[in-house]
Amino acid sequence: MKTSSERILTTHTGSLPRPAGLADRHDQDEVRAAVQETVRRQLDAGVDIVNDGEVSKPSYATYVTERLSGFTGEPVGLQMRGFEEFPEFAQKMFGDPDMAGIFANPTCVGPVAYVNPSLAQADIAHVQAAATDGATEVFMSAASPGVVEMFMPNRYYASTEEYLFALADAMKQEYDAIYQAGLVLQLDCPDLACEWALGPEKTTAEFRRVVAQRLEALNHATRDIPPDRLRMHLCWGNYEGPHQIDAPLADIIDLVLAARPTAVSFEGANPRHEHEWKVFEEVTLPEGKVVIPGVLDSTTNYVEHPELVAQRITRYASVVGRENVIAGSDCGFATFAAFVPIDPKITWAKLAAMAEGARLASQELWKTGPA
Repeated sequence: MKTSSERILTTHTGSLPRPAGLADRHDQDEVRAAVQETVRRQLDAGVDIVNDGEVSKPSYATYVTERLSGFTGEPVGLQMRGFEEFPEFAQKMFGDPDMAGIFANPTCVGPVAYVNPSLAQADIAHVQAAATDGATEVFMSAASPGVVEMFMPNRYYASTEEYLFALADAMKQEYDAIYQAGLVLQLDCPDLACEWALGPEKTTAEFRRVVAQRLEALNHATRDIPPDRLRMHLCWGNYEGPHQIDAPLADIIDLVLAARPTAVSFEGANPRHEHEWKVFEEVTLPEGKVVIPGVLDSTTNYVEHPELVAQRITRYASVVGRENVIAGSDCGFATFAAFVPIDPKITWAKLAAMAEGARLASQELWKTGPA
C-alpha cells in the first residue's frame, strides 16, 4: 500500500457519480467505458489512489444480492433511532417511496454462497484496463460481512454470529480475487458505527461486543490477504441529518485499529465528527497503521476551500505523523446509484479542492525537511 512518504496522498471512499452515458450497468461495454471515464476524471481532479467509482453496482452493499445466493426473502427496511425528536425531518427523509425503497432490501432466507464470480472479475478487468497511467495506486471496494448483515437481515441462520461467518466465507472469494489482481482491497464497514443506532438501545459495552464480533468475521474473511493490501471504511451513515446520537469514535477506535487492515478510513469533515481528530491525542496509532480521515463532507454541495482541507490534514498529521495520513472523503458521493445528493460536477470540484489542499498541506508539513 502506498503511503504519504514524500507528500500527502489523496483518495476517496469509493462511490462516485455514474457517467450520464451509463444506461445499463449490465452492459459490460458500457460499464467499461464508464469506468474509463470515471478513472480519467479522478486523475484530472488530482486524486492519487483511484478506483472504478463502483459504477457497476446499484449500491456499495446491496450489490451482493447479484453475487450471493440466499437473498430472496421479504424486504425489510432499516429501523434507525435518532429521528424521534425530528418527525417532520424523518418524514421528509424516509417518506418518499423511492427513498424508502433504497432502505428496503431482501432478507436472507437460505444458505449463503458465492455463486456469480464473473461480476467481480469483470469489475477487476475494467479498472485494470482504465487505470494504466497516472494513478499512484488502485483500490477496489467490497461489502464487509457486517454491512451485508446490516442491510439484509438474517431469517435463516441460528444466530447472528453464524450468519456473519457464513457471509465471511462467501465474500472471501471476492476479497481474494481483488487482492490477487494486484489491487488494494477496501472493506466497507459502516455497520461498525451505524450499529449503535439500529434496534434497541445498547450500553457501550454491548455495542463494543457487537463491533468486536463483526471485526472477527472480517479478520476471518481476509486471513489470506496481507494487512498492507487492506483498508477499511467506517461511517455513521452517509446522509444529511441530525446525527445527534452517533456513537463517539473514541468508543470503538481501539477495536478498529486492532483489526487486520493497515488503513482506516472514517468521517472527519462533517459538523458531527470533525472534532474527533483529537481522539488521536489520547489514542496512539499502532506502528504501521495509516488513517484516511475525511477532509471532504460527502453530504453537502459546498466545495471546501483548499486551505480548510489543508488545515484538516495538518491536524491529523500533528497527532499521528504526516506519513500516516492519506486525505479522503467522509463517505461515497453516490452511495446509491438511484440517489445522488451531490451534484456530479460539484463532486469533481470537491475532489480537485482536496488535491489542492493536500498540496498546500504537503508544503507546510515538508518545509523543514525530514521529520
